[in-house]
Amino acid sequence: MPSTDSNKTMIDTLLGKSVDLLLSWPKTVLTAFLIITAAVGSQAPNFSIDASPDTLLTRDNELYVQTQLVGQRFAPQEFLLVTFEPLNYPVISEQSFAALSRLSDELLALDRVESVRSILNVPVFSQSQNLLSGNVDLTQLTIEAGSFNLAALEEEFSGHPIYENLLVNEDLTAAALQVLFRSNPELSELNSQMTDLNVRYQQGNYSAEDEQEMKRLEAAVEPLQTELSQARTQEIEQIRQILQNYNTEADIHLGGVHVLAYQLIQIIVNDLVVFGSAMALGICLMLLVLFRALRWVLIPVVCCSISVLTTIGLFAMLGMKATVISSNFIALQLILTLAIVIHLIVQYRELANASDTKSDSEQNQRSLIRETLMRKVGPCFFAGITTSVGFGSLVFSGLQPVISFGWMMIIAMFVSIAVSLIVFPVVLELLAKKREKPELGFANAIVAGFSRFALKRTGIITVLSLALAAFSLSGILWLTVENSFINYFRASTQVHQELAYIDREFGGSTPLDLIYTPPQRPGNPDLIMSAETVQRLQLIQHRIGEHEATGRILSAVNLTDLARELNNNAPLTEYELTAVYWMMDETFREDLLGAFLDEETGQIRMNIWIQDLTEGLNRQQLLDDIRTDLAESGVDESDYQLTNLFVLYQDIMQQLYTSQILTMGIVFAVLLLTFLVIFRSFRVAIAAIVPNILSTLAILGTMGWLGIPLDLMTITIAAIAMGIAVDDTIHFIHRYLEERKQHSYADAIRRTHGSVGIAILYTSLLIVAGFSILAFSDFVPSILFGLLTALAMILALLTGLCLLPVLLKALVEPALAKR
Repeated sequence: MPSTDSNKTMIDTLLGKSVDLLLSWPKTVLTAFLIITAAVGSQAPNFSIDASPDTLLTRDNELYVQTQLVGQRFAPQEFLLVTFEPLNYPVISEQSFAALSRLSDELLALDRVESVRSILNVPVFSQSQNLLSGNVDLTQLTIEAGSFNLAALEEEFSGHPIYENLLVNEDLTAAALQVLFRSNPELSELNSQMTDLNVRYQQGNYSAEDEQEMKRLEAAVEPLQTELSQARTQEIEQIRQILQNYNTEADIHLGGVHVLAYQLIQIIVNDLVVFGSAMALGICLMLLVLFRALRWVLIPVVCCSISVLTTIGLFAMLGMKATVISSNFIALQLILTLAIVIHLIVQYRELANASDTKSDSEQNQRSLIRETLMRKVGPCFFAGITTSVGFGSLVFSGLQPVISFGWMMIIAMFVSIAVSLIVFPVVLELLAKKREKPELGFANAIVAGFSRFALKRTGIITVLSLALAAFSLSGILWLTVENSFINYFRASTQVHQELAYIDREFGGSTPLDLIYTPPQRPGNPDLIMSAETVQRLQLIQHRIGEHEATGRILSAVNLTDLARELNNNAPLTEYELTAVYWMMDETFREDLLGAFLDEETGQIRMNIWIQDLTEGLNRQQLLDDIRTDLAESGVDESDYQLTNLFVLYQDIMQQLYTSQILTMGIVFAVLLLTFLVIFRSFRVAIAAIVPNILSTLAILGTMGWLGIPLDLMTITIAAIAMGIAVDDTIHFIHRYLEERKQHSYADAIRRTHGSVGIAILYTSLLIVAGFSILAFSDFVPSILFGLLTALAMILALLTGLCLLPVLLKALVEPALAKR
């Protein structure tokens, strides 16, 4: 004990000297701090948000590497989809053809557009009677090249094995234009080399030289990828402008992976600007109402602004980018900074109201600031450490974007601590001391009510806590893991309507690739596929197509179906099919089948589109059912791969769910050890950890009962809830133990509620009110983030001011009574 006391004295002495140094040179310290902030913050414009799918995947993910290999081998071309549903005339009509032709020409004028595929320029096979018997110029069998009977065209496109759900919908009420883009050969080659290295990494043949080469390639790819991203953004905006000219004659929608990424960034940025501004204004007004002094609005605003600007600048310097997962880090940092500053303000006001008037007001001001810091530096620092442990759970997720988010929040936490503990005292030192108004009556009444409830109703609190635990655990059992990008947006938004329309009318919005490797190549090397392979593919495609969520499927099977139709519904032999394949124009053959058949390896790609809005869709169950279909169709597991976005995102979600559940226990254990180190008491550590566990489980349980799935956006809410609850716990226990040295248990609880309780109440009110504004967002993840964060604050408030005192009485008081 003597050594502990001497250590504490030494720390207090060092802290006191540091505080005195700050307060002796406030202008110098503030100026230096602002210069550093300006220097670091000047990099903030280089910080970017990247919502592309690749930001969620890394070379550690085997499925991602397989998807890269598939893309490299089959080279499916980058495209956007424009759907065109005429308002006043049929799709198969001269007016429609004229409009589609004009629209195609305007789209072709864009720099990177290579071609526009539509019903106008694809072969109308039925118009040739000799298609299977000799050389036919397929370019002359298109609508734009000749004149066709409209009724015959309707019959041709209705139920077409290839064109239906690709270029026209089933009802023939809408057409689609595939806008195909040129690739950058240099970027493609660099990505190919990176894929080869990723394969070596997966195979365990990765050397130090390979790592150096990977870094070189990544450095070379980054500017090219940035240029491509900017080009895509510009192209989407240009296409939108073009499409506006056709709004009076058709219902038009734009879709595609890069359109989704563009819309995500636009909505996230819009939320940051609009709701960030509204949130800031609301918090400022509430600060003014709660503290009734402009200085208590100015100082939090300055601290929050400097914290966020410095953090963004640091992220830009470190090359960190915000993804869909980490896009809310600014709002979270505001919570962290605001919580620290509110505790400092309440402590200062408490000391100011309790102090006697002194003749030297400047010295009195300095002494108040000094004592505020001496009392609060420890709790704020410890709260920062424990909050970082909470966010540290994300570091163990095993997924790079989530790991990066965890590190981003740890960095943000320590920036907030440093800024608050330096800027708050020096700015306050530069302001004259004023008589502080007492806390608002309603605030005193609320915390006094919590205090009485905690002291007199321990049994009720215990029962309610156990009921909350049971509610939470049972709700967690109902948690699901799903990820639907369409449902990220309100039904009233343009992006939701566009994605939903394409999902419904054009056979799905999320791609899934099945790569099938026939066990044996055809005995005759001239054959493209054996009869057995064709039959096996037909069976596979039929089984997969029976699932309700399966939309359009494109593969070599579609060609065989078309050939059968052209052969009077008689199946073609493997030799006839090969003849049809080789008699096609080389460009058209590559365009039609190049993305589905690899002649070199014999592998066959089946491009399956999943209808994301299928009611009751269980994505993992669908994947399991597809694997069962393949097994029952006689396909060995080693003969196929499932890749592309649908399986990649589902795999990510399963990994996230598993990692979060497994690491949550580890994080609670680390938190317990951290509390043990901070308070040097196992009993206090247990009392501190229980409210944090209960708050975190309650958030997850509530999500389970409300049917809110864990997805890429909500998976981090457990860490957020943990970080919020930890802060309240540290401050409450620290003040309680200080008060307990001179007062009884009941008086210590009352005094703690009257000081720290006020700060916790104010922080909760500010954040709940501010973040509830997000309920008006068009971005559903922002809505859930705002409401679940507000719920986490309320739970932290209730468990901190009601349950924690009960636990302290049950666990800590017996030990204190023996002293």
